[in-house]
Amino acid sequence: MPNSQNTSPDIFQFPMVYGTWRMLDGAHSSQDINRRLNRCVELGITAIDTAEIYGGYAVEAALGDAMALSPGLHEKLRVITKSGIYVPNPKNPERTVGFYDASAAQLKKSVEASLRLMGRDRIDLFLVHRPDWFTSIDDTATGLNQLIREGKIQYAGVSNYSPTQFAALNSRMDTGLLTNQVEFHLLNMEPITDGTFDLCLQHRIRPMAWSPLAGGKLFDKNNPASARLASVATSMSAKYGDATLEQLAYAWVMGHPSRPIAVIGTNKLERIESAVQAESITLEREDWYALWVAAQGHNIP
Repeated sequence: MPNSQNTSPDIFQFPMVYGTWRMLDGAHSSQDINRRLNRCVELGITAIDTAEIYGGYAVEAALGDAMALSPGLHEKLRVITKSGIYVPNPKNPERTVGFYDASAAQLKKSVEASLRLMGRDRIDLFLVHRPDWFTSIDDTATGLNQLIREGKIQYAGVSNYSPTQFAALNSRMDTGLLTNQVEFHLLNMEPITDGTFDLCLQHRIRPMAWSPLAGGKLFDKNNPASARLASVATSMSAKYGDATLEQLAYAWVMGHPSRPIAVIGTNKLERIESAVQAESITLEREDWYALWVAAQGHNIP
């Protein structure tokens, strides 16, 4: 087993990152995106999470254009990006089926494209977006190790890997994988029970939580779990400075002992500002479990 990154590198000295999955929805001129990124920096969110596939393979270029508008913004932001998912799209009409590719050759090609599109000299954290069942872990690890040695990426990690998939790839790394970015929120608690967070705790690895608000489903009044959560959040709001369900949901995610880093994905400045306030909320034990019970609809076993 390689040495795990258990010293909590500076890239992970924060509880939230700004996610860009839906960044091109709605108003998304370079100026709009630039204002959003600068506001994130002002609020202390100094890392952005993106991916090759986001926005129909267009978000990385849009980020590069937006960052170029502010001298010094590149130096203020740490960039996390992902690659490995390839689906039919207008830019690649030759593709007839979606597939994964985490081969060393493709990882190198993707990282070099990301650097060019975003105008960066190095990717701070590069993640394999999904497990590639057709590529050996030795091939994937060879690519990641080489990219680190060449200085094109600072750290490597994965996204959506099971605990065994993570452990297998990690066993071939020269230095430990830094994170596993997985779906985690009040309506999806699998990382707690499937061993994902146990493995992170074992190796002192901080996971990343994508879709911490369940993609908006948390606020669906027609969803019984969401309705129960809204009621419980209202009852404990005053105790935490009139916190909203949204803020309590972020605090719940970040309150797990593995210290998940929440990937916030809104395009609205006021919601980014609201999300940051959740960083100061430390849920008491009974309140964390009260939200668990509300989400599950039954008491603890």
